[in-house]
Amino acid sequence: MQQGNRKYVCQPLPGEVISGDKVGRAVKDAMEVHNGVLRLGPNWVPRTFLQPGRRLKLKPADYYALGMNRGGIDERWFASTTIADNGPDSMDDEGLSYVVHAGKRFTLRDAVQADGSWLVGADIWAKYQCWPVYSKFFDNLGPIPHHLHQNDKQAALVGRKGKPESYYFPPQLNAIGDNFPYTFFGLEPGTTRAQVMRCIDGWNQGDNGILDLSKAYRLKPGTGWLVGPCILHAPGSLVTYEPQWGSDVFGMYQSQVEGREVPWELLVKDMPKERHRDIDFIVDQIDWQANTDPSFKAHHYLEPIPDGDTASEGWVDRWVTYGRVGGRQLFSSKELTVKPGVKMTLQDKAASGAIVMQGRGVANTCRLECPAMIGFGEMTQDEVFISAAAAKHGVQIEALGDVPLVLLRYFGPDAHENMPNVGDHIGQ
Repeated sequence: MQQGNRKYVCQPLPGEVISGDKVGRAVKDAMEVHNGVLRLGPNWVPRTFLQPGRRLKLKPADYYALGMNRGGIDERWFASTTIADNGPDSMDDEGLSYVVHAGKRFTLRDAVQADGSWLVGADIWAKYQCWPVYSKFFDNLGPIPHHLHQNDKQAALVGRKGKPESYYFPPQLNAIGDNFPYTFFGLEPGTTRAQVMRCIDGWNQGDNGILDLSKAYRLKPGTGWLVGPCILHAPGSLVTYEPQWGSDVFGMYQSQVEGREVPWELLVKDMPKERHRDIDFIVDQIDWQANTDPSFKAHHYLEPIPDGDTASEGWVDRWVTYGRVGGRQLFSSKELTVKPGVKMTLQDKAASGAIVMQGRGVANTCRLECPAMIGFGEMTQDEVFISAAAAKHGVQIEALGDVPLVLLRYFGPDAHENMPNVGDHIGQ
């Protein structure tokens, strides 16, 4: 769908699309209805170089709803104000989440620009003037090519931001592991620069052998990893919940995955054009110390940690992704489980994006329900944005039905005073 020279994602969510001055009034109205909790519509993103794992509850006929030329839908983004960088065919709002309210819809990005202090919190708004993080599910039949995400300094060379990220493998979506539930991380200790340069130099000769220099770790549902920028990784085929910094930069360092070509353009897409054939520059994107760390797992692997002793009250809130990147608290996520019939007050010091993984209930007066299947463009009741104002005041959560209500929610920078560090799960 096009309007003038602008292209929009053809997701026929309900409601008239509004922007500009109209958004400010609409945000206030939406905030009042559910006491600071905003309803978000499903936000589907395709990728041309991957095959969908078909575990996102999207109707089977809709995985190529945007066309074969755009690739299969293998990602759903949550509370996103970040554009998906899918090349020249991308739509202008690709990757952006929509608030849906009272017959209208508008992007969460526009909402934050209209009322940033209330939505994302005064500290985040003052420092970033945006919601600087997002999360998503990615779901692929097989592995993703060995790749890295640039750091801030590298990404700034092409006018972008760097991207650290984290992973959690929700048990509810991982009844099967698909083709390759293992992830390669980093490079084996002792790997030389010359070895990696030969892999890049041999790009057009088939499989360039970059995985011969790495190690794969078996993925386990209910666990996770924290991965900083400039670290090579080839994520495996478990459905992954991925809180991360608000950027879509990457460089693919593997020339073939499962026999399929990875175009050179995906290696250099976020590098300066004059460096696209500079192998020294390309290899210099790698953080050598972090990639060849002999204790890599100990420094990156995560297991859930309960936040407080509340099980006797009928609910548990667990850290599932946590830790610091370069000494900074950039993002984190928690898994809230509330037993049927239990009412509790969820109080955080910061805003969050939330997705229902299981069960049904309410958040303030906003209905929550985990869907069995979703048509492309259909509205659901499984995703909300909890504004900073609501989080600090306290959100009333009630679990309805016969099974526990399970919510995943992710947070932005400096959201917690008691966030654990990587490795703190040991001894729990």
